[in-house]
Amino acid sequence: MVRRSVHDKIDLLRQHDQGVPWTRVAAESGVPLRTLSHWASTYRTDPSSTSLRPARRRDRGRRRLPAELVETIEGLALRRPEPSKAFIHRRVADIARDRGLPAPSYSTVRAIIAGIDPGLRTLAHHGDAAYRDRFELAFRRTADHPNEQWQADHTLLDVMILDKAGDPARPWLTVVLDDYSRAVAGYTVFLGAPTAEQTALALHQAVNRKTHPAWPVSGLPDVLYSDHGSDFTSARLEQVCLDTHIQLIHSQVGVPQGRGKIERFYGTITTELLPHLPGYIPHGTNGKPVSPPSLNLEQLDGILERFIVTEYNQRNHSQTGDTPAHRWASSGFIPRSPARPEDLDLLLLTAAATRKVQRDGVQFASTRYISPILAAYVGEHVTVRFTPRDVGEIRVYFNNEYLCRAIAPELAAEHVSLEELRAARATRRRELKQQLRQRRSLADALPTDTRYTPIDPSHLTGLTDSSDAESTPAPPPVEVAPRQNRLRLYATD
Repeated sequence: MVRRSVHDKIDLLRQHDQGVPWTRVAAESGVPLRTLSHWASTYRTDPSSTSLRPARRRDRGRRRLPAELVETIEGLALRRPEPSKAFIHRRVADIARDRGLPAPSYSTVRAIIAGIDPGLRTLAHHGDAAYRDRFELAFRRTADHPNEQWQADHTLLDVMILDKAGDPARPWLTVVLDDYSRAVAGYTVFLGAPTAEQTALALHQAVNRKTHPAWPVSGLPDVLYSDHGSDFTSARLEQVCLDTHIQLIHSQVGVPQGRGKIERFYGTITTELLPHLPGYIPHGTNGKPVSPPSLNLEQLDGILERFIVTEYNQRNHSQTGDTPAHRWASSGFIPRSPARPEDLDLLLLTAAATRKVQRDGVQFASTRYISPILAAYVGEHVTVRFTPRDVGEIRVYFNNEYLCRAIAPELAAEHVSLEELRAARATRRRELKQQLRQRRSLADALPTDTRYTPIDPSHLTGLTDSSDAESTPAPPPVEVAPRQNRLRLYATD
């Protein structure tokens, strides 16, 4: 029997109202005469479209299958690992026959399994983490102004490069991201496992002003948000945040939702930058690159900086509707800076072994570094701190106090001229002469040394008799030997 809509039923009833006999309407429509009369009676009683709708079954949503078999099917379907529907159907059919109950059909078993709560199935088959990621509500917090909160995290890049020995290796990337603008504030790329030192280098770059004019992000954040990695929970990073008044907050263990913004940036790097590089490792290749690696760490660092500064920070973000660089700089706020930048260097930069200041500067990593200030510290032992990203200069500390920046003339963009060195030497010489005059003036002002001065006999009383003094012969004169020259001269040969 063809199922009729409400509008079709009303059209048939109107034909009868227009004078068409019921028998003709029934013959042309194929609807039994008894059904037509029932529709007409119902419509007269309630002249609305809802009265002609088919009545719902009273047992709709109820299964004729016994409740115990339904519970058995659901219990089997929630086992781990998840069994197949065919296995559940066969198992339930055997149980029903043993209990003298009618066996359910395969379609009934499949419908019962499909009706189980999806959250319950996810929790049963995939665990708490999968259920949390799919079904639990997440609180999404957004910063209200730049530098209110920074996120920091590491990722292993899907690319292979060459290390110093020429062997292939996968680099790590540490990124510091501003939560408000989504701008990258700082980063560092390195080989080897993540450490607190690499995190400090990325944070050092993020806080300091950049040399690139299109990269305005700088200053100290109010909050630094990171995971529970050993490098982020280190005493060194905690001391840095304490000294710079940064609140260090860690995400919950095993809950990565709070770091979604920085994870999205990593996805951008993986999909838009790395596929264009030699040594790229696509997903599903078991760590095998599609092309031989040829980049070294310094080249990859330069490529990453160019992508971050000229592409990522300069294009509109889908959520903010603005470019990260413009959104960070357009708020008009003044970044909070360290009281003394050299204090931040002392906390964050890599500490090297102690070096002795030579006459030609400081020798470090087979490179000579010079500065006019070092002229006053020749022969002293100093501490050298540096950043691997810029080997053209080092920071020099004396007794844990910042002294100066020293540059390598062969590597740095700056240079120290001969006139500057001459001026530094002359200044140092004048300082030493001034100290010499002060020391000599102090010595000249001391009273005369009289400890071993000969005593005048006339001042002696009661010690000798005058007659004895007159009768005592004078000692013979002492002959002084002529002075001999240390140098051998022709006259003395």
